[in-house]
Amino acid sequence: MKALILNSGLGTRMGGLTREHPKCMTEIGGGETIVSRQLKMLSRAGIREAVMTTGVFENVLREYCDGLGLPLRITYVLNPRCWETNYIWSIYCARQELADDLLLMHGDLVFEEAVLRGVLDSEVSCMAVSAALPLPEKDFKAVLDGKRIRKVGVGFFENAAAAQPLYRLRKEDWEKWLRKIVEFCERGETGVYAENALNELDGGADIFAWDFGTRLCCEIDNPEDLAAVTKKLALLQEQGTAAE
Repeated sequence: MKALILNSGLGTRMGGLTREHPKCMTEIGGGETIVSRQLKMLSRAGIREAVMTTGVFENVLREYCDGLGLPLRITYVLNPRCWETNYIWSIYCARQELADDLLLMHGDLVFEEAVLRGVLDSEVSCMAVSAALPLPEKDFKAVLDGKRIRKVGVGFFENAAAAQPLYRLRKEDWEKWLRKIVEFCERGETGVYAENALNELDGGADIFAWDFGTRLCCEIDNPEDLAAVTKKLALLQEQGTAAE
């Protein structure tokens, strides 16, 4: 299994925090950044290969990740049109590297190790969702038919659960989605979410909901998100120390 980590975004909502490096290199406390935490967790989970899409600050990100010294071979794929495209085009640029079972995640996603283990242990293709959390106004929701995911997007509220872009995808299911991504990109629809292509399959990719409940699994889009996640991570660390 490979990990695909999408790090081509501009991070403009983070203000000055992304002036000199990509958003994934934002510090989240404890000497960690978003990406260092992700990569260390992947290594502990036994993942040995990752594909990372890049944009601005490509060289900064390469040097930083390679400098972590992890037992993880990372293939970097530049999105040269990151200024004008969404991550659907980043995936298209990396498509030749993705002929495997896949763990797909956004590079600004912070999650507990138990969430990662649960997704990886799933016997079916799955996406991390939470039926326990309120539906967000401006973030992803997954439309569910039982446990099967029919659609993913911002504007869905009926029969939906809060969702995060963390997927475990079997090769045969991922290939169906990737073919749609290629169709979208080759007809010029490069400014949309990759999930827009998934939605055309209407559940046909056999992706199911994996419910992470109230455990930490969220994206950092702005400084307010960063403050909330940093606080939650500090609390989790205290609880872990107390348990020892």
